Amino acid sequence: MKNFPLSLLTLTLLTSLAFSQENFDDNEGHNYEMQKPKMKGIELVDGWSVSGDIRVGWVQYDYKNKPIGIDANGDITPTNPNTNQGHIDSQGIYTTPKISLSSPQDSRIKTKLTVAGATDFGINDEKYEKRTFVFDPNERKPFILLQEVYIAYEDKEHKLLVGREGITTPMFDSDDWYMLENSFEIAYYQNSSLLNTKLMAGYFSEMSGVWDGGDNGTEFNSMSQASFLSAADKAAIGDKGIYFASLEYNDEKNHNLQLWNYYGDDMYNTFFLQYDYTDEVDAFSYDLGAQFINFHEVGYLATSSADANINFSIYSLRFDGKFSNGFDIATGASKYSDGEGEAEVLGAFGGYPYFANGMIFHFFEPGNFRNASSSKAQIGYDFAKFGVKNLWLGYRYTYYDLDANYSTNKSGEPQNTMILNGVRVSYGDKLGVYFTGTYEHVNLDNEPHTFALRLIGGYRF
Repeated sequence: MKNFPLSLLTLTLLTSLAFSQENFDDNEGHNYEMQKPKMKGIELVDGWSVSGDIRVGWVQYDYKNKPIGIDANGDITPTNPNTNQGHIDSQGIYTTPKISLSSPQDSRIKTKLTVAGATDFGINDEKYEKRTFVFDPNERKPFILLQEVYIAYEDKEHKLLVGREGITTPMFDSDDWYMLENSFEIAYYQNSSLLNTKLMAGYFSEMSGVWDGGDNGTEFNSMSQASFLSAADKAAIGDKGIYFASLEYNDEKNHNLQLWNYYGDDMYNTFFLQYDYTDEVDAFSYDLGAQFINFHEVGYLATSSADANINFSIYSLRFDGKFSNGFDIATGASKYSDGEGEAEVLGAFGGYPYFANGMIFHFFEPGNFRNASSSKAQIGYDFAKFGVKNLWLGYRYTYYDLDANYSTNKSGEPQNTMILNGVRVSYGDKLGVYFTGTYEHVNLDNEPHTFALRLIGGYRF
């Protein structure tokens, strides 16, 4: 890697003293991270405001498979195409600035415009940028895009929005805990007139997002083209969107029920059901949750002409809790059914609601998750008791029991287990500074041990 400019190194070190994530109903598996500070921005005239986010991050994925060069087609070539599914060691430092113009918050008609981008200032070695998930892996160039632009009507019981927005739902998510979040071209209506009940329906047309999209995520592409389907299936389907409808019941005391259905025209249907029971016993508050997700091919994908065959489910349980002394725990278990299609759907469109994941997701490291199961155990500590507010440290152990009848490395050797050990430190203060540092080690059968490291921090105003 080329030498860091002193100013960027200094900024990275400063932000590392201080990650962040919006609180997305706590169903994304990033349990107990400190929330990214919500800033009011700089007020202009008549209630309009400007807000921004300057984020800097070092990301590194070590697959024990160094790049050996760039071929005539511009593709980065690995030392061994069979090692770790052919994934190539990747690393780099990036800056992702974002600035937004928002209409007055007390107005029923709301508008927002956000311009965002990513750059490495020419620092990184291009051979190591295949899987940093910031630039497009083939173009590997800085970019800028109109990430959000929408108009919305909102009152106490109704919300109607049309445009581009970084929306969060269980399976389609802005995923703002990484370098540059996803955004969706969307139209939806939300109704909360019923007691403790929220109804929602809409249509996803396009999305941007390098980390969670299967196309050039530095631009907006149709939902079908941004999927993880094969190139042949995408060509046959063309540009299609995804309809959705949801119901959420929350009595704001013990019971929370979420039901979502996403219908991808000529692609696949995703059904999501989750129930959480929350309560408090003396100095211990807890969340006992159950989750069911089903993926099923429809339209073109259900024909014999399609490459993909998608028909499987995930069943999950979790028990999370917090103690008044600062400690917290998070546990989860998931079972993947004996059906096909997990490679085409897991992690697509930014949704990671699964209860038993690692701290850094590794859906594409094993050969297959068919008929697999996973379990997670995490312990964390909030340092507020020591007078350091908004600082959290945690350790997570995740165990995957793979079915070697389906999961093999690229040389055909069986894979029975994958073990992840992760450590995370997270900070976010009221002044707008935030940081998350995450390290995770991967031990996968018949592959060399690997690791991933993310040091991501920034300043919001």
